Amino acid sequence: MENDFVDQVAISRSISHVPPAQFLLKIEAFSSLVENDVENYESLEFDAGGYKKLVVYPNGNKKKNVKDHISLYLAMVDTSSLGLGWEVYVIFRLFVLDQNKDEFLILQDAMGKERRFHVLKLEWGFDQFIPLEEFNDASNGYLVGDTCVFGAELSVKERNKCKGECLSMTKLTSASNYKHVWKIENFSKLEAKLYESEVFVAGDQKWRIDLPPKGIKSGTGSHISMYLELADLSTITRGFKIYVHFTLRIRNQVQSIHNDCTSNGFLVNDVCIVEAKVSVLGISDAL
Repeated sequence: MENDFVDQVAISRSISHVPPAQFLLKIEAFSSLVENDVENYESLEFDAGGYKKLVVYPNGNKKKNVKDHISLYLAMVDTSSLGLGWEVYVIFRLFVLDQNKDEFLILQDAMGKERRFHVLKLEWGFDQFIPLEEFNDASNGYLVGDTCVFGAELSVKERNKCKGECLSMTKLTSASNYKHVWKIENFSKLEAKLYESEVFVAGDQKWRIDLPPKGIKSGTGSHISMYLELADLSTITRGFKIYVHFTLRIRNQVQSIHNDCTSNGFLVNDVCIVEAKVSVLGISDAL
């Protein structure tokens, strides 16, 4: 089955039971991308005649004024080794899985048109890959149980083993918003450049607060600096990504409206209280 239509260029839509040869991207809790206003999601890199990645715009590519569609693109990455003036010609197809029929809807430029990737054009694809109304209708099979699967296949001389990635988004609830409180005494006597809070767990990951009391970088000598840091990197693999909403603050202990730091309540009896609110939105890892 094949149906051609014209957008800005002729595009071919076809159906296949054969999965893409190079890459699959599975996204769980897809609606969380929309609800958290994630403009786009970039997949892991995969090697197909040079490193590529998929870029998904769950609400359409706003930079191109796309509405009511998902935008999907193939992008070049890690081009530093290609040399000055590099050009790569690619024939590609982008996929979305119909989970009800176990078959793929495929979009590609009609007549197998080559696309030229170069330093000023690192991305090609489809602004209007699929209408959101069609995609969100579970009876069509593209989004089932809030899970979907995209894919990419390139015409290259060497075919590599298909790699994949799974992005697991998390529905935000009150239980998923973790707050850690750190009480720091004798603040005016702190002499070290950096202090670390106790390790705490949020979203199955270990975190800590880093606090240079006299500031670092542009804040040196004029501000207190604070950072949220992953405390345990032993389980982090190449390509592992964590999406997090977080807030760092020093608590106002007296709720005063005065201007100086002490009367503001940030430092009372030489004690300050630091808080971190952490919500893990999703985790991505290789399949």
